[in-house]
Amino acid sequence: MLTVHHLNNSRSQRVLWLLEELGVPYEIVRYQRQPDMRAPKELRAIHPLGKSPVITDNGNTIAESGAIIDYLTGTYGNGRLIPPPNTPERLRYTYWLHYAEGSAMQPLLLKLLFTLMPKRAPALLRPLVRKVSNQALTVLVNPQLKQHMDYWEGELGKSEWFAGNEFTAADIQMSFPLEAAQARGGLETGHPKAMAFLERIHARPAYQRALEKGGPYQVGR
Repeated sequence: MLTVHHLNNSRSQRVLWLLEELGVPYEIVRYQRQPDMRAPKELRAIHPLGKSPVITDNGNTIAESGAIIDYLTGTYGNGRLIPPPNTPERLRYTYWLHYAEGSAMQPLLLKLLFTLMPKRAPALLRPLVRKVSNQALTVLVNPQLKQHMDYWEGELGKSEWFAGNEFTAADIQMSFPLEAAQARGGLETGHPKAMAFLERIHARPAYQRALEKGGPYQVGR
């Protein structure tokens, strides 16, 4: 049976959601984050990088969210959750599927990093680290993040979903950046269409079922 190697409070929640949308049977092997929030070493027995999400299916081990989505929609989707080939919607779908991790997550990860650095620095160095971190956030990270959030807002003004008027797996992929931006990027200020997108996905029955199976889920907190 298809197995999701599920790290709590991680991107693998999207994989559970996709499987629930597709109605594909699966089992979950659970892993808990360590106190430093890293994945446990047991995940390295599944994939050398020891990161999540990872799935195993029919002798295949697939990592990376985009690759997993490609595999699951191609193997089990029967044309569902993906626009037809050679359409503008398919091109948009492919773009958002890769943009989510390729571009959108970079400023969000930097935001998390520079926010945590002063808290984890030695006490004597904390004022200096806080000064450097605040400067990096003000000059570099926050302006980039606002640019991305404004971009999402504009695109969601063109259609209800990221690839067009139909819900697709690209929306599942894009859920994580928007949830992270809501948690630590100020998405709720000036981005009503992006916030409405989050309300729509959170109300989907498959999303709710995935939450029940995946456990507590708080992005960026």
